[in-house]
Amino acid sequence: EIFSESSNFKRVVLLGSQNTKHGYATEAKPTESKSFVMGLFRGNPKVEQVFPFPEVLDSEQESVLQAYVDPVTKFFEEQNDPMKNDELEKVEDSTLAGLKEMGAFGLQVPTDLGGLGLTNTQYARLVEIVGAHDLAVGITLGAHQSIGFKGILLHGNKEQKEKYLPLVAPCEKMAAFCLTEPSSGSDAGSIRTQAELSKDGKHYILNGGKLWISNGGLADIFTVFAKTPITDPNTGETKDKVTAFIVERGFGGVTTGPPEKKMGIKASNTAEVHFDNVPVPLENVLGGVGNGFKVAMHILNNGRFGMAAALSGTMKGLIAKAADHAASRVQFGQKLEEFGVIQEKLARM
Repeated sequence: EIFSESSNFKRVVLLGSQNTKHGYATEAKPTESKSFVMGLFRGNPKVEQVFPFPEVLDSEQESVLQAYVDPVTKFFEEQNDPMKNDELEKVEDSTLAGLKEMGAFGLQVPTDLGGLGLTNTQYARLVEIVGAHDLAVGITLGAHQSIGFKGILLHGNKEQKEKYLPLVAPCEKMAAFCLTEPSSGSDAGSIRTQAELSKDGKHYILNGGKLWISNGGLADIFTVFAKTPITDPNTGETKDKVTAFIVERGFGGVTTGPPEKKMGIKASNTAEVHFDNVPVPLENVLGGVGNGFKVAMHILNNGRFGMAAALSGTMKGLIAKAADHAASRVQFGQKLEEFGVIQEKLARM
């Protein structure tokens, strides 16, 4: 009877395991370990476990980027002449025309507003090509879109974007970023340029000056930072706070000095910009009254990203030129690349 009950119990357990699809342990199929240490032990390390590379572009974005890489590279290798630009101390008109035709002045402007609508990754890859060939052109492009009208892209309202982005994306009007003054650099809080509300309450009257402004002598649209008096409704106390404005040269009262004489990157335009009783409409306040410091820092953070992308291209280009020279130059019967000191220099690059 005991044997009979145990047999029935065994049969129930087996039937239960079949019904719940639980097999024996020996029937389980082995799974491949994804452990980096296990792979290292076996001589087949799974490097993706310790060196993951983020794939931030989908297949469509990747194909769009590749469609631009070759034409942009070819343009800078065959059409742009950096030595001629440096000699003229300006980017040649033919080069500017070619860049406009490619859409290079509106890389991150949405397509419905006249730009190419590229992501940061796509933008960085193309700017890297520019940096490898001509930094003066890179600054002209970057001062226009990385900081010049970037505030409109980041903080502009619908009306501001629809009005200005279709003008700056094809570079019908060039843009510039006006923050630096004789007494202040990136410290937006210490600027002295003033903007006060007009008596009729329809405009801000802008007065002051900026210096070392890239594209300053070429731009028609400026992102300008000025102190505005703001009264606290609770205490009645008035304090000056920084406000950002979209200023057009056509408003009147905007003048620029001659291009600065620089030791390098001579082809990029750098000039002083002066504002003398410039009437700026209320609707051209960017990001809200008193929020200019936040707007400036946001723009500069984006600008630094573009600068880093360009300079990574510069460094890659310099390493390639140095390696090419070392591989072709012969001294003392040997190519430079065969000397240990040269090898060390290239390795440290």
